[in-house]
Amino acid sequence: MRVALSLGSGGARGYAHIGVINELRDRGHDVVGVAGSSMGALVGGLEAAGKLDEYTAWATSLTQRAVLRLLDPSLTSAGVLRADKILDAVREILGDAVIEDLAIPFTAVATDLIAGKSVWLQRGPVDAAIRASIAIPGVIKPHVLDGRLLADGGILDPLPMAPLAAVNADLIIAVSLGGDDPTRAAPEPSPGPGPTTERLSRMWRNTTALLDTTTARSLLDTPAAKTVLSRFANDGVEVDDHDDHTEIVVPRLGGFEVLNRAIDIAQAALMRHTLAAYPPDLLIEVPRTVARSLEFHRAEEVIEVGQELAAAALDTLAPPTSHA
Repeated sequence: MRVALSLGSGGARGYAHIGVINELRDRGHDVVGVAGSSMGALVGGLEAAGKLDEYTAWATSLTQRAVLRLLDPSLTSAGVLRADKILDAVREILGDAVIEDLAIPFTAVATDLIAGKSVWLQRGPVDAAIRASIAIPGVIKPHVLDGRLLADGGILDPLPMAPLAAVNADLIIAVSLGGDDPTRAAPEPSPGPGPTTERLSRMWRNTTALLDTTTARSLLDTPAAKTVLSRFANDGVEVDDHDDHTEIVVPRLGGFEVLNRAIDIAQAALMRHTLAAYPPDLLIEVPRTVARSLEFHRAEEVIEVGQELAAAALDTLAPPTSHA
């Protein structure tokens, strides 16, 4: 089938987009159009340029230490992460590719911070469009492009469906990175968790905040770096003892955790409106618990989860024999 993809925003969870594309390839489907916000724009742009495999090989080779270097914390820029080193690596992979010359129609969605509206980037250098779309508010500094101050496309359009309206496709698939945790207790008991649920549960139990590790402290031990890192740490829990000795545990969120959660809530509301206006043929929801936004060192396992979720979703469309 000819497939058009809407790839949502969600930081490192966006590696799941690669898994979805891998599953589509394995089944012989052709991607004929892509629209993406933030990490969805990055993966979508690389796929449209025919460079996704090269990027995947690079991303899956990254260690936690390498990711910390690439994120490049800063106290002086408009975002606490410059992220120029990551973009340099993406530019090296993309070369001088321009959107209008791509084999697959591609739209990167960004947000004009001055005009307060979404911007569809459908012309010009692919790397510049990606740079504008991934500028997470307060985290990565905005990007000036064609006289506009642009930031993360997920601010107003976390799951861009409208740009796909003109694409000639048999199937429109939307991939949301803000799904609920499937490991929570279900209303009805089941014989046992499936392999994907078990994997998600294990990943969430074992995950740690990217920037709150011994590696981070040994690598970035200057006072300035420590100040930046503290914004991203999860402060644990607060225990409040009342007169009746009832213990109430309240999460204490660091500055980044508060910002990230606020963005998740706003994006979930925006996505509901988008999906009501432009319902896809198939919606794949990647749980928020798959990875934290900055855990870019976990590419391989997040890609695998994305592929498993895509396989399960695609199997609902037709009997398995139709894919043989």
